Amino acid sequence: MTGREIFGTTFSGETVERVTLSGGGLTARIITFGAAIQDLRLAGHDAPLVLGFERFEDYEQHSPYFGASPGRCANRIACGRFAIDGKDYQLELNERGVTHLHGGSTGTGRMNWTIVDQGSDHVTMEVVDPDGRAGYPGNCTIRAIYALKDEGVLSVIYESRTDRATPVNVCQHAYFNLDGRSDILGHDLMIAADR
Repeated sequence: MTGREIFGTTFSGETVERVTLSGGGLTARIITFGAAIQDLRLAGHDAPLVLGFERFEDYEQHSPYFGASPGRCANRIACGRFAIDGKDYQLELNERGVTHLHGGSTGTGRMNWTIVDQGSDHVTMEVVDPDGRAGYPGNCTIRAIYALKDEGVLSVIYESRTDRATPVNVCQHAYFNLDGRSDILGHDLMIAADR
């Protein structure tokens, strides 16, 4: 079950596509809006592994970044300010007028990405975050590379290129729920890290 289909249309009239990938016992559906994981399934397990919407309209109107790739900077920048090479920058304060969150109100998690490569078990999407959007310096081209690998591995790699010094910090914003219950309070998390 692989392929590419139209999933919806944005308020501005852009076509949102959905790609279905299969491999390693997983099936993933990735949409171009926000380069988001819309659905992830493990063979023999009925419940979806991530939260997502069935209809595109819900992504544009209600999504708390379900499965998206927010940036240019994921998370928050206090007071929306930073300095590079002695120059101060002021970003859009899109979180209660106090902080800059997830690249601003029109950040990469809310942009429609372009599919640049696709196979049965992988897809690469790309977006250009233009100079000055939300206050960021420089043009920034970001790629999201999704691949399904052996033994149920979902690999997500982000790459970026800029033409000026600028902060870039993109993340995968999936809401995982591995057993399909109404909450995740019974989940255990192990992170193999020194810090």
